[in-house]
Amino acid sequence: MVFASAGGAGAMAAELLNPRFIRQVVSGRWFTLFASLLILSSGGATYAFGIYSRDLRSAMAYDQRAIATLAFFKDLGANVGIPAGLLLEVAPPWLVLAAGAAMNLAGYLMVYLSLAGHVTRPPLWLMCFYICAGANSQTFSCTGALVTAVKNFPECSRGPLLGLLKGYVGISSAIVAQLYLAIYGGGGDGGDDTKSLVLLVAWLPAAASVVFLPTVRVLPPQQRSCRSQSSGHGSGGEVFVSLLYISMALAAYILAMIVVQRQVVFSRTGYAASAAGLLLILFLPLAVVVKQEYQTNKELQLQEPLLMAPTTVTIVDETASSPMPESPANTPPSWLTRTFTPPAHGEDYTISQAVVSIDMAILFVVIAVGTGGTLTAIDNMGQIGQSLGYPTKTIDASVSLISVWNYAGRVAAGYLSESLVTSRRYKLPRPAMITAVLVVSCAGHLLIAAGAPRGTLYAASVIVGFCFGALWPLLFAVVSELFGLRRYSTLYNVSAAASPVGSYVLNVLVAGRLYDDEAARQHGGGGGGDKMCMGVECFGRSFMIVAAATAAGALVSMVLVWRTREFYRGDIYAKFRDTTATERKESPGV
Repeated sequence: MVFASAGGAGAMAAELLNPRFIRQVVSGRWFTLFASLLILSSGGATYAFGIYSRDLRSAMAYDQRAIATLAFFKDLGANVGIPAGLLLEVAPPWLVLAAGAAMNLAGYLMVYLSLAGHVTRPPLWLMCFYICAGANSQTFSCTGALVTAVKNFPECSRGPLLGLLKGYVGISSAIVAQLYLAIYGGGGDGGDDTKSLVLLVAWLPAAASVVFLPTVRVLPPQQRSCRSQSSGHGSGGEVFVSLLYISMALAAYILAMIVVQRQVVFSRTGYAASAAGLLLILFLPLAVVVKQEYQTNKELQLQEPLLMAPTTVTIVDETASSPMPESPANTPPSWLTRTFTPPAHGEDYTISQAVVSIDMAILFVVIAVGTGGTLTAIDNMGQIGQSLGYPTKTIDASVSLISVWNYAGRVAAGYLSESLVTSRRYKLPRPAMITAVLVVSCAGHLLIAAGAPRGTLYAASVIVGFCFGALWPLLFAVVSELFGLRRYSTLYNVSAAASPVGSYVLNVLVAGRLYDDEAARQHGGGGGGDKMCMGVECFGRSFMIVAAATAAGALVSMVLVWRTREFYRGDIYAKFRDTTATERKESPGV
């Protein structure tokens, strides 16, 4: 990152090392965004389930339905973030992050101790509780970091911001896997002890949240301008583009490492070197933060004489000319009446108004089948590859590819949908992108159902990972745009609760049950919890049902496209720009 040369390199270095400038960087909105990115990039435990689920099955003697049940409780914990949202309504973000760190450490540490045999083997219900608690910590870290970032950039391009944040969540499991190889790997097998992976996901996300507790906070209005003074753009576009390029470099680096590590035997030093490169790219956004604050500092110095100029304040007494308000002739509407009389799209809904709205019901159904179907594929990818006779390296590569393409889907959906929503030519409703993603994901489900040649698993993992990732920034952007930001921390978690519902129906009741039925048939109907199913029949019917449900969800989502078409034809950010400008005028100077 190259800084503008003003006053020589020596003067620039002195300014950058000035304690006052360092405080400005650490307390600024861009450093808060950087801290949020690092917190989100470490929470990859939920998407790594496909790697260590095989060890859970063998060590705990589980059948496929038990594994599917564990996956459901993992998804339940990862998506039911209403407690985190309600906590953020009344508490600062640092308290939400601290609660998430404690839950992460406690939950996954118990999973590790159980898997490693350090404690008495717990019953299935208790293991479900451990995984649910550990996974639920992700909702606290995401709510504390993501909602805070959105509130700090209210009039920014919502799609790119959410795509970037959720992109780091999507690639987090691949980041954790690379760090795991550097810390616990180093053997010729590349570190196949997945128990150590569970230990890593127990302490790493908790540590990241604790480190940045003081910096993640909602800033006052005068510090929340999204305008990039250097570029003159009202959306802070050049900064987000720089962060996008860095995240793309991070994803490309991880993808390259995945390919190389499948072909070459790495030593402990090799894994450490690859992790060092990963950390370098991971911390590169800090250079963007410093550059942006340096430019802001210089521009404030140029504007200081204007800010010191005297101003004239005129006080107008409106009481003399304004008539006294008349007492209302009617009583205020009841809570029930207000709940079922929602405001227009884009205004601030109450929690009850949003929950009972038709739009939220449509989103709930669409996300239930969309993420439920893709999660069924992601959580069972290990067993799918096993049933088709794929080697372990191919299966692990497919799981890692899901993480990379999960990232790609989130970033692409965020930036592409924003360009289509704000385009003067198209003005395409953001829900239309959700419809398109559901249609594409049907192809991935059908590939799995067909059980075609070996390369098909890679193709299916790419499609499923991309579509699963794309749904999240689209959902969270639509919720913020249709229902406002006043109750966003709760409402975005309400919408996300649809995911475990769909996962339970499609994964546990459909895929898990049909897999065990087929395994029992292959083994003569005998008992035994860990019987393996081999062949296309293990998941063929399941993913035909998943594909049909996803296609039905695409049809339902078209109703939301029709309902929101007029809203998206207007300027969806006008309200936030006007509100922020008013708050900044009414707030005291920095």
